[in-house]
Amino acid sequence: MKVAVLGAGAWGTALALAAAPRHDTLLWARDAAQAAAITQSRINERYLPGVPMRPELQIGHDFDRALAHAAGGLLVLATPMAALRGMLQRLPARQGVVWLCKGFEAGTGLLGHEVARAAGHPGPSGILSGPSFALEVARGQPTALVVAASDEALANLAVTAFHGDTLRVYRSDDIVGVEVGGAVKNVLAIAVGILDGMPQRPEAWPLSPGLNARAALITRGLAEMTRLGLALGARPDTFMGLSGLGDLVLTATGDLSRNRRVGLQLAAGRPLAQILADLGHVAEGVLSAERVLARARGLGVDMPITEAVVGVLEGQLRPDEALARLMARDARSES
Repeated sequence: MKVAVLGAGAWGTALALAAAPRHDTLLWARDAAQAAAITQSRINERYLPGVPMRPELQIGHDFDRALAHAAGGLLVLATPMAALRGMLQRLPARQGVVWLCKGFEAGTGLLGHEVARAAGHPGPSGILSGPSFALEVARGQPTALVVAASDEALANLAVTAFHGDTLRVYRSDDIVGVEVGGAVKNVLAIAVGILDGMPQRPEAWPLSPGLNARAALITRGLAEMTRLGLALGARPDTFMGLSGLGDLVLTATGDLSRNRRVGLQLAAGRPLAQILADLGHVAEGVLSAERVLARARGLGVDMPITEAVVGVLEGQLRPDEALARLMARDARSES
């Protein structure tokens, strides 16, 4: 089977490495210099330093060659959400495609499957998501993902491409739920990072948080995610799966999480612009937070944690003020 992965960031590189031992795999890099550097050194120094490329993995910069390589096989878009529409518009009309990006499109606030529809891409499409740090997948550490697609044959191609000894891939037909989970968990990971980064000062009671607060925030964040997903047409059980609860727990608590790191540094008082400049990678939660809140408000969905994150990101609330606002909400039923 032939697999072409368009986008040589950390996640695209990791999945190409996962597919390469069993399939004829090509990793396409947008930047010609990056493609040449990876080809020469056999390491993606910018995104996965220290992880060697498998000898079978092909690296290229020719877009048409990458598309031709995927003919009859699997095409994977490993670009940020901001580039999804443009990439879809470059594909042949009936080309099936699976994307990896998680978030809402800037300006429109659309999820990936909505972007595909708006871009006029009529071919089969889907998303591969779930709790996964690129570095661990690249190293071959055990991971489980879920693919949600509009076409069963496309979902089966993704399973064939990536399911193996160290990577399990489950199928779903709930594209909306998988995409909502992947997008909202990034915002909630910023929230948990902010909470965990707040000073642990006994004299600051009742605003000095601890592990109880983290558990509550993750649980109520999952409730927010589920409410938005249901309003958009998702199934509730999806949010108890890999792309919901699984990805939320990983991204909110794992030290490799970029969104969590943003939250930790916001709690330390660092300016957002400097945090993002030092990060060197895309933190989708920063880009998605305002869009998540806008979609929720348009649907009449209450998302107080997301609202608090937006307030901190925009400089309207300090972390302690955001926590105090959440704790001051009226009592209500959990359901």
